[in-house]
Amino acid sequence: MPYPEEMCAPMRAELTSAGVTELKTSQDVDDVFQTKPKTLLVFINSVCGCAAGSARPGLIMSLDNEIKPERTTTVFAGQDLEATSKAREYMMPYPASSPSIALFQNGELVYFMERHEIEGSLKHVIADKLISMYNQYC
Repeated sequence: MPYPEEMCAPMRAELTSAGVTELKTSQDVDDVFQTKPKTLLVFINSVCGCAAGSARPGLIMSLDNEIKPERTTTVFAGQDLEATSKAREYMMPYPASSPSIALFQNGELVYFMERHEIEGSLKHVIADKLISMYNQYC
């Protein structure tokens, strides 16, 4: 059973107001990969505290970097079930993890930040790790 939209709407808006594109269906996910962006970030959003306290704010902070992914997208675990499942297929062999952040270069997964790397981290630490990956792969 998915989380109620009323509960997730502010968590969605936090990202979309920063320019992150929501992918709500499996077709949305496939479509973004089929456009073959040079670099693509996929954030698996979550209702948990580490998503609210560090993952979303860290991601948003990282987007202030001059170098960043060509496309930045998100799916919402626990709500956009089919989109999340499809996104996780592209993230194999990593196990399902929410929140998590994947960076793709020319369709290949080059970086994956799992929940255990997010939990207990400050938003600045998340942002710095992402910026380092942007500078390397973007």
